[in-house]
Amino acid sequence: MSEFMLQQTDQLIVLIVDDVPDNVAPLHDALDDAGYTVLVALDGESAIRRATQALPDVVLLDAVMPGIDGFEVARRLKAQAATAHIPIIFMTGLTETEHLVAALDAGGADYVTKPIKPREVMARMGVHLRTARHVRQGAVERSQARNALDAFGYATITVRESDGRLMWQTPLARDLLRNYCGSESPTTPPAVLQWLRRHLGEASEQREPPRLTLENGPRRLTFRLHQRVGDEDGEADAGGDWLIVMQETSDASVLSSVAGAFGLTAREAEVLYWVVKGKINRDIGDILGASPATVKKHLERIYAKLGVETRTAAAAMAINRVPLLQPQHGG
Repeated sequence: MSEFMLQQTDQLIVLIVDDVPDNVAPLHDALDDAGYTVLVALDGESAIRRATQALPDVVLLDAVMPGIDGFEVARRLKAQAATAHIPIIFMTGLTETEHLVAALDAGGADYVTKPIKPREVMARMGVHLRTARHVRQGAVERSQARNALDAFGYATITVRESDGRLMWQTPLARDLLRNYCGSESPTTPPAVLQWLRRHLGEASEQREPPRLTLENGPRRLTFRLHQRVGDEDGEADAGGDWLIVMQETSDASVLSSVAGAFGLTAREAEVLYWVVKGKINRDIGDILGASPATVKKHLERIYAKLGVETRTAAAAMAINRVPLLQPQHGG
């Protein structure tokens, strides 16, 4: 069955991992009869590959296997953003407390002891599967939304509140973080992490915190804290992932936005841009290589097009109409 087909089915997907085929068969048949889509892996490497490709709703994982054992499989799945949310139920003949603790420490959500009783397994799976399906569907929806934002020049990342880990990034976000911060997933750039932690309280109170802006020559990358995703049904202080929207701008893109918003010429847009920045006519003339008198004439035409009479009113209207002109803060 293709990966596409797996993503389209309404059946819950279960991945069984066990190096002994005779152990797999009874459980496979019971789950199949119960209406689950069942995948099987007979070693650790195959388990990781299949989980990454198919994104099952739950993994039933044998703890003791040759090569990569179940504990290491669990750690690797939890270390990947795409599979970190999948609940893992260990199947183990080990009953010593230290082994059970090791299973949970590796990322296991639960465990069952061998010999496996299919009804017991399905009972344990119930709660975990309901949660997993909800998270999986939400992840697909968020992925589609993020890709759509990329197409419009925005980029998105999600950062886990509990440890500051970069959990997800769109392709555009990956390139931008490389260019501005020299960082790679799963590391969140220190400046972004500090800004996020400084303003989480404001975001939790439904107030948008100040935005963060990083500069790279004439270009700027702005970060906006958008919303919390995941853990919607948990406690308010349970954390979750924070969705951050990024947009790269430059003086050229700002000027284009200003000109388009008010029907200005390129030079008029430049004059209005510097008025918003608080420059007087003499300074604007020096910047643009024009006389103060020429700047004044441009201003008069700008006032007429905006329907205002003062530079303060012109600046206020421009900031209100063109979001890219709004002050951005790093604090």
